[in-house]
Amino acid sequence: MDDGTGIANNPYGSTVEIFADESVLKEDWQPKELPEREAELEEIRNSLAPATRGVNAHNLFLYGKTGQGKTVAIDHELDLLKEFAAETDKLELSVVKTSANNQSTSYQLAAHLIKEIRGTGKKPSGIDQQSMFDLLYDELRGLNETIIIVVDEIDSIGSNDDLLYELPRARKNGHLQNHWISVIGISNDLEFRDNLSPKVKDSLYDSEIEFAPYNANQLTSILERRAERAFIDGVLANDVIPLCAAFAAQDEGSARQAIRLLYKAGEIALNNEQETVEESHVREARDILERKRIEEGMRSLTTQDQLALLSVVALETAEETPARTRQVYQKYKSIVTRLDSNQLVERRVRDHLQSLGMQGFLIAETRNRGIQGGNHYRFELKTDLEATLEILSEDSRIDEVVEDLVDIATANGLV
Repeated sequence: MDDGTGIANNPYGSTVEIFADESVLKEDWQPKELPEREAELEEIRNSLAPATRGVNAHNLFLYGKTGQGKTVAIDHELDLLKEFAAETDKLELSVVKTSANNQSTSYQLAAHLIKEIRGTGKKPSGIDQQSMFDLLYDELRGLNETIIIVVDEIDSIGSNDDLLYELPRARKNGHLQNHWISVIGISNDLEFRDNLSPKVKDSLYDSEIEFAPYNANQLTSILERRAERAFIDGVLANDVIPLCAAFAAQDEGSARQAIRLLYKAGEIALNNEQETVEESHVREARDILERKRIEEGMRSLTTQDQLALLSVVALETAEETPARTRQVYQKYKSIVTRLDSNQLVERRVRDHLQSLGMQGFLIAETRNRGIQGGNHYRFELKTDLEATLEILSEDSRIDEVVEDLVDIATANGLV
């Protein structure tokens, strides 16, 4: 519709309206209520409450797959705690929030925390680890009496966890005399805590809270609250939100994934000048987002990751999955021989397969051997087979192998 300004003729103009407040569907939007996580919020609140009574809050570990509301939940409770501190003289609070992404050692994380506290300048470097820790304590002494340090993606530092032992014991060891310090770790890696050294487990984790995947009903409720603010009344077909929730629940149970799916479906309808968002838009959005996820993930794969993935894809096209490690390894050896690539031993290939499972490319299940004892792994493709083959075919180093797999998959009616 032209309003006399010529906007309708501008390529950025639109004759339809879909969104009322698009920002509600953005990743950085902070909801004011989290009814689906009320039990977890109460546990967090109980862990933070000692800070209001003149001692340190409990150290806390939040874990669960991505998109389960861990960061949103801790932000929600810390905001309430900050409000309490602002309204009373019972609590002098400093919150330091950071991500350990790309910080693979305690030394790097300490330097990163120093930069976060200072707010400006470069990270300190060129000193030994204990000197770096001492420099961090100097910065912490300049903060309020109660300090809560939140480290997202805490699993990034791996087994180099000295700082996670040091910080909770800083007061006891005399590094901080007038401050109470607590650490909150957030991780998507469900096994991270198990891999920590015993002394860190004992020192760091007073409380731990698991954020289980959302089910379809919970995701539907989350999407309905967002949609009420994000979309023009009446533009969503009745089956759109349930379908978005079902797709996300069947995959990772991720609210983030469900919201992205709903947002993309709305964009597709708007870009096609259609006045309502339909089921077909959701299905198209799922295909687009899945391909994008696969593409982005594959760019970060090493050559051996790629060969391990290709081995499972080959078994998938032959309808021979789930496959045990030995079966995948036999296929891997044949592919490596054909491509004249370096061959790893079976144990290392299994490590790459497990890594691919962590990254969401494969389903890696552990099965019990029964009376023989012990466990074994079974692997199958988690991503869409056709999209995976299409993306792999773009690599000239393996395209010949992928072409043969496409032929096999086509003959078997899989693509």
